[in-house]
Formats: sequence, C-alpha cells, structure tokens
Amino acid sequence: MTPDDYIALRQTAEIYARGADRRCKDDWIAVLTDDVEISGPGFSIKGLEQNLGSLDYLGQLYTATRHLIHNQTATINGDTAVGETYCTAEHRFASGAGDMLRCWAIRYQDEWRREDGQGGGRWKIARRTLLLDWEEIRPIHHESIS
Repeated sequence: MTPDDYIALRQTAEIYARGADRRCKDDWIAVLTDDVEISGPGFSIKGLEQNLGSLDYLGQLYTATRHLIHNQTATINGDTAVGETYCTAEHRFASGAGDMLRCWAIRYQDEWRREDGQGGGRWKIARRTLLLDWEEIRPIHHESIS
C-alpha cells in the first residue's frame, strides 16, 4: 500500500466519470472489472458488457452530463480496497419548459480489486453502489456573459 495506490483509486473514479460524460466505453473498460456490479435506486447491473449498455441509456435520457468527483476515502488491504467517493452528477435534459438540469448529490460505496495482483497491475472498480443523498431539478438559464 503506497500513496500511488490511493492516487490510482481516485483515478478510477475520475476515468469512470469522464467515460459517463463522453459515453466512452473504452474508459469504463479500463476501470471496471469483468464481473463488476453497479447498483443504485431501482437498478442493479452485473457484468461489464451489461454495464457498458448504461452509457447508451444515459445518452438516450440526457443531452449532456457532467460528473464532478469530490472527496474520496479508501482502505486498502492487499489487492482489494473499500471506500466512498463523493460525486455531484449533473444531467441536462429537454422538457416542455425548456432545458432543465437534474443535479444529484451522490456517495458511491466502492469496492476495488487490483487486477493482475501481487502489488502490480491496475486498480479497477469491482462493485459500486450509488447512494443518492438528494436531487435538485432546475431550469438552465441562457444568458450572455460579457
């Protein structure tokens, strides 16, 4: 367990967020295990291929998303780790009232596994549970900034 391990764990969250926002399956492939399980309010998806389909679904629901990673804690035990990652997720969508923004305050309960083991290899997310602390929906105002 080194400071580099903590940096690598944080990078998994950042790459996951970027992959969600860009709908980039290669990003998720880089940071999710083949047997990953991602769950949250009303859903539980097992397996890498099945979770990659979530990116397509995000693209159908929202015109854009932005996931901002905040504080993260982790406890490392050999080639596994558990922890919590805070995130603010913004989801832009069109409605009859104009463009709207759905903002989620998220706490991911994460479990990581180092692939290829014995202190080498890459950290990947093996299980991620999304806890939604609150949601806010508000209109997007289009104003010129001078």
